[in-house]
Amino acid sequence: MNFDLTEEQLAFQQAARDFAAGEMKPHAAEWDEQQIFPVDLFAKAGPMGFMGIYSPEDCGGMNLSRADTMVIVEELARACPSTAAFITIHNMATWMLCNWGADALKAEWAEQLTSGAKLASYCLTEPGAGSDAASLRTKAIVDGDHYVINGSKAFISGAGSTDILIAMVRTGQQEDGAKGISCIAIPADLPGISYGKKEVKMGWNSQPTRTITFEDVRVPVANRLGAEGEGFAIAMKGLDGGRINIATCSLGAAQEALTVAQAYLHERKQFGKPLSAFQALQFKLADMATRLVAARNMVALAAFKLDQDHPDKSTYCAMAKQFATDHCFDVVNDALQLHGGYGYIREYPLERLLRDCRVHQILEGTNEIMRVIVSRKMLAEHATETIR
Repeated sequence: MNFDLTEEQLAFQQAARDFAAGEMKPHAAEWDEQQIFPVDLFAKAGPMGFMGIYSPEDCGGMNLSRADTMVIVEELARACPSTAAFITIHNMATWMLCNWGADALKAEWAEQLTSGAKLASYCLTEPGAGSDAASLRTKAIVDGDHYVINGSKAFISGAGSTDILIAMVRTGQQEDGAKGISCIAIPADLPGISYGKKEVKMGWNSQPTRTITFEDVRVPVANRLGAEGEGFAIAMKGLDGGRINIATCSLGAAQEALTVAQAYLHERKQFGKPLSAFQALQFKLADMATRLVAARNMVALAAFKLDQDHPDKSTYCAMAKQFATDHCFDVVNDALQLHGGYGYIREYPLERLLRDCRVHQILEGTNEIMRVIVSRKMLAEHATETIR
């Protein structure tokens, strides 16, 4: 058992670290304060491979493992968790199109997406279907060689500023539940699509969040991803990776917060000596580091299980998402506390990191839903021996 990064992973890490330091970190505070969606950055990230990290090579992606992806995403998130999170959402939506799209659809869109020339939004949540995603009501009815789509989506990252919407819609009856859901790639500028106001949010201000309304939107049947009725299964496969991605964004925020806090303890003096000389604060730093390393190893385990297509991969992904986002938020919060009043002002990055990573405990399935997933598994026979 080897916990060290491979030489290739170290190269990915350094490339991402350099990109984040040069292209993201200097602008992150401005993107947050002015609510700028950095489209130019995504065009630069494309040639680095960061807009198609685990999409297939024949679609212009790097076809990396989820373990490799984790290494890259953490470095991007250290500079700006909000922007890194959008990059992961785009990656998930792009991966869906590349893996389940028809050849003609991929020819039109895949390399545009993996290059960062075009951007994708993932559309699952609805005003009345959040944690209970299988109850979604956005309806797609076949009319010749098109679907006619009516309904709405809520809390969609990038909405109004992206080029294609990977949407889960109901092609069956409401009583069909998850089996009546299909996945369709919808060009974002089609007639009948309208966007709500840009939400004013606590964090994640470098990416717009809006509702989307579909009114008699006509989309070719050829734009469906996978078979009719396969949409919910595609969504859940996407969310396994998405949960690792968002957990990794929390790792990045916590790593940056820990680094900043450690430096501050050496620099700041009170009562005639540096803060690093006080044992209470030494212990606080030790606890922060311990929680972060534990979280990183749990996310790495989940990524390994997903790469191996382990039968319990969804359980491990849920465990990692819940544990890492909870504990990494605490690490960031503790780092802010160690800074005293300075942690609360925008001259330091901690309040931004805190605001950005708070939502990680909510999206990609709330941490309460993660506990539901894990507890269902743990009540099964022999689960205490198989989940270890």
